[in-house]
Amino acid sequence: MVAMLLLGGCAGQAIQRKDGTSSEREFSVASLAKTDVDVISELTQREVMKSLRFVAGKLYKRNPQEYRKAGLESPEAAVARIFEHLDKGRDSPIALMNWQDNFGLAFQDAYNGDRVFAFMAALTGMVMASYDYKTAFYLADRLDPQKLYNSARNIEVAIWKLSNAKLANGGKALITNSIDGDVQNLSFEREFGKIIAQQDMLALIIEDRGNRTITRAIQNAAAFRFLPI
Repeated sequence: MVAMLLLGGCAGQAIQRKDGTSSEREFSVASLAKTDVDVISELTQREVMKSLRFVAGKLYKRNPQEYRKAGLESPEAAVARIFEHLDKGRDSPIALMNWQDNFGLAFQDAYNGDRVFAFMAALTGMVMASYDYKTAFYLADRLDPQKLYNSARNIEVAIWKLSNAKLANGGKALITNSIDGDVQNLSFEREFGKIIAQQDMLALIIEDRGNRTITRAIQNAAAFRFLPI
């Protein structure tokens, strides 16, 4: 059986992306303890984290004053600060912080810290909570489709706030989309849209797998309230 799996893995054609990365996954014995849904969960989480890193990098490049507040020298160093140690699960810095409070900090007038870190750490922590802070999934693991669904709705709320929040002086808390000539750059919305779609699709897959019904909800983005994870 192991030989057949190895041969099957060799036969698959990995996706080669524009940025030079590949979707290829190395075979490991641990893969034998995974269902198809476990593999899909890992692949989905990996793509979601990649998109979150991309968004964090763009935010730091548009708002360089924020990583300088933390004494960091580059957007890359600031992004690494957010995503390091995710493999520590519930003991990771992201898991130990209160993601709801951090969302609020990013838009407070009196806040003097790194607003990008506050926002992206909150967003990443909330998404990781929907995966129970795990980065690998096996036969005994059971993700909750409601948490995944709720995380997608919370992302919608966070996007609205990020795009519309202004400080008392009338300036934006964080600069996102720019206008180049007469063409508006909507790269943030596109990337967030991918994340929402991926979380929603995984929620539907796991809902179908376990015959568990997701309670649908319509979020009031302007109220800046989040669904529980």
